[in-house]
Amino acid sequence: MKEVLLGIDIGTSACKVAAFLPSGALIAQESEEYPVQYLQNGWAQQEPEKWWEAVCKALKRLFDGKLDAGQVQGIGVDGQSWSAVAVDRDGKVLCPTPIWMDTRASAQCEEMKEKCGEERLFSISKNPVQPMYTMPKVLWYQEELPLVYAQTDKILQSNGFIVYRLTGEISQDHSQGYGWNCYDVEKKRWAAEICRETGIREELLPPLAESYEVIGRVSERAAKETGLLSGTPVVAGWLDAACAALGVGVIYPGQTQEQGGQAGGMSICTGQAHADIRLILSPHVVPGRWLLQGGSVGGGGAVRWFSQEFGETDRAEARRKGTHALSEMDTAAEAVEPGCGGLVFLPYLAGERSPLWNPKAKGVFYGIDFSKSRSHFARSVMEGVAFSLRHNLETAEKAGAGAKTLRSMGGAANSALWTQIKADVTGKSIEVPASDTASALGAAILAGVGTGIYSSFEHAAAQTVKVKRMYHPDEGKKAVYDKAYQTYRELYERLEVMMKG
Repeated sequence: MKEVLLGIDIGTSACKVAAFLPSGALIAQESEEYPVQYLQNGWAQQEPEKWWEAVCKALKRLFDGKLDAGQVQGIGVDGQSWSAVAVDRDGKVLCPTPIWMDTRASAQCEEMKEKCGEERLFSISKNPVQPMYTMPKVLWYQEELPLVYAQTDKILQSNGFIVYRLTGEISQDHSQGYGWNCYDVEKKRWAAEICRETGIREELLPPLAESYEVIGRVSERAAKETGLLSGTPVVAGWLDAACAALGVGVIYPGQTQEQGGQAGGMSICTGQAHADIRLILSPHVVPGRWLLQGGSVGGGGAVRWFSQEFGETDRAEARRKGTHALSEMDTAAEAVEPGCGGLVFLPYLAGERSPLWNPKAKGVFYGIDFSKSRSHFARSVMEGVAFSLRHNLETAEKAGAGAKTLRSMGGAANSALWTQIKADVTGKSIEVPASDTASALGAAILAGVGTGIYSSFEHAAAQTVKVKRMYHPDEGKKAVYDKAYQTYRELYERLEVMMKG
């Protein structure tokens, strides 16, 4: 019976569970969707119990003839960022959690800056004070849901919550620590004085753990609910973007992961804590290294939105040909010239994260005239996301963290057209290893390191990561994309006052 490592990926729209051989070969996977609740403008929340229900359903299907639970040697969990799962002493979830897109805590951010000083907070956390982050959301609970806050025993992240459901053990991995502005990124410890100054109870903070640390083992209760064997080791896990970086082999300084899931962005591995208030800094899984990240709201979600709302022609063609609507959209967009004849898209469909940090930013199509077809709009969405990636990369370079070749992951990496557009827009070559399973593979690698299947992260990456495709920038398109990118940047600069009003 072959030994396998299991990765559980808690994404924004669905969870994915995947089983890998120690070689990195995928042998089985399942997924299960869950909704996002958009109750008010700026709100985006989910029910953590829905995550757990989805994990249980996906695991049971995985063990229904595809995999023997006895093969699983270790489990890693990665999760979407900046949750604030409030649980009581019995582990009961007390309210829906605002997720990474949620911006309801803007007023609490201003209160934090006033009490502690923005520069001081940045000097500790090496990250900006933003409503998407965890700590402002907890302050929002305190002010708007005082009964919930009073009953809360711990605040968990998405991966920490699933680890808790699997093992009964409370933990907070270091990669998600930066969502708390009381986490010292360089020293990798809680700065309790910030809790006191902001009025947050220090006991709400879970104990910190390394991502590969075995937190506990699958409980008998969890075994009954999932089909796993009780006693199976579970490691603390990591932020989804960080696991994806590991899953594509980004472990050495200068290596860069390009993210093409629901959100877009990049993660540059550095040997020093290069911080910039416009970007995101977190410890990496590899000791002594960090990830300087840029996260855009507009990633695969922007293309998915366009396909859902305006893609009936693509869906009809896909039904006729037995293909996929997104593939048909690619074909149509590929026929449009680079630069879309001056049509430019700002992909700020739920505000924007780095480097703008404007929760009120809005999506914009600019350059519409009678010559533009739906195919122009489809391609401009892809180009707009690529421009947001370039903006983050340029910001990181100014902070002292230059990227070389990018390693792409996520569903967007399955699109040859979109990946080539990103290469052309950024001027960077892009390698594509396992595109759809990078986050889950990264989580599984953590389990392999924690259980001793791999002797080191270097050993794990060498064993598991294999580049499948390569895209090089087309210098002939540089002038067109440089002009379109300048329009992209100037559009926001001119509209910023309106978008913040």
